[in-house]
Amino acid sequence: MVDIDGVISLFGLGGAGTGGGIDSSTRPDGIFHSIDGIPHFLSSVATTHLLTLVEDFDLVWCSGWEEKAEEYLPHLLGLPSGLPFLRFERGQGAGSSMGGHWKLAAIDAYAGPRPLAWIDDAFDASCHAWAEERSAPTLLVQSEPEHGLTSKEAQQLTEWARALAVI
Repeated sequence: MVDIDGVISLFGLGGAGTGGGIDSSTRPDGIFHSIDGIPHFLSSVATTHLLTLVEDFDLVWCSGWEEKAEEYLPHLLGLPSGLPFLRFERGQGAGSSMGGHWKLAAIDAYAGPRPLAWIDDAFDASCHAWAEERSAPTLLVQSEPEHGLTSKEAQQLTEWARALAVI
């Protein structure tokens, strides 16, 4: 399960003294795109890691972007097209899905009894409780929204998937 904002679309870039703007000398590799009139800084590093993770995972968009992920990201980033995406119930808001995070019901329904890795920048306590209670192997991978999916998280995901493959 791949979130977009804070994983591929970075935010919070720029450090002290930059006025909250992006300092091009320390900015991660990527490019700005306007998606439905909203500027997004899409990480080239995250894209490279996702292309590698396709070897061990069936990627699924797990974002409020829903079908917009498939509409925009394969073309803009050179990612495979045709990836499934989750739909979320509208109007529930944070904290009302399965007693916690708004994505849990859709993730649980889609994943069923299969192993699951979920990359997101906004886990809460309900996500961790849900992951611990699942009967299937479950890995939550936290990204930092200003860095997104880096080699650290990609390595964690790859090692986890390959360890499952030998079990």
